[in-house]
Amino acid sequence: MTITAVLVDGGFYRKRARFLFGKVGPEERAKELVKYCSLHLRDTDNDVPRHLYRIFYYDCPPVNRNVYNPLLKRTINLGMSATYDWTLRFYKALTAQRKVAIRMGRISNETGYRLKAESFKKLCAGTLDISQLTTENDLALEFGQKGVDMRLGLDIAHLAYKRLVNQVVLISGDSDFVPAAKMARREGIDFILDPMGIPIADDLSEHIDGLRSHYRDYLNAKAEPQS
Repeated sequence: MTITAVLVDGGFYRKRARFLFGKVGPEERAKELVKYCSLHLRDTDNDVPRHLYRIFYYDCPPVNRNVYNPLLKRTINLGMSATYDWTLRFYKALTAQRKVAIRMGRISNETGYRLKAESFKKLCAGTLDISQLTTENDLALEFGQKGVDMRLGLDIAHLAYKRLVNQVVLISGDSDFVPAAKMARREGIDFILDPMGIPIADDLSEHIDGLRSHYRDYLNAKAEPQS
């Protein structure tokens, strides 16, 4: 039997899930994440069944601080936003799911709004005026995460050295995890990457044992009529 641990880059998953599966409530997103991860257990190698060890979810707490908005020319309390409330409810719902462990990093002090690249291009091209800029369409809230990559790497090392699993599925598209993938493979771990349909860098592709995205399977299963 193959013992599989599924590790989820939380910020990456939530962004891709919103794009692929649409906007949903926090409770539904939590259940969706578990169902999506479970699709990897259906993959088999030479008819060897897979057993879920645990789903590890890595993220940071939502931003709860005052940030200056240059368009509105005033400070915004992000702790009073709908996004803050949604994220807290999502984490609470996720902790209630079976075999899910949450690993939290922290938010750095470097938090603020930036102009989106597409909006900047339109401004330079003259197709968008400064007076037409809006927070929702043209600004992105940027913040740095601390400790997320470290926690993910430590968990992979622990799983590999303790021989707790023989397969790791990583849901991410970040090349920062290359050292962790290389270490796991040296310890005999079958390392599968699920980038949820996005292209990955060559250095990441070089250090994995398989590339499998299941977003189409999830969409197909969701579209099937319920009996």
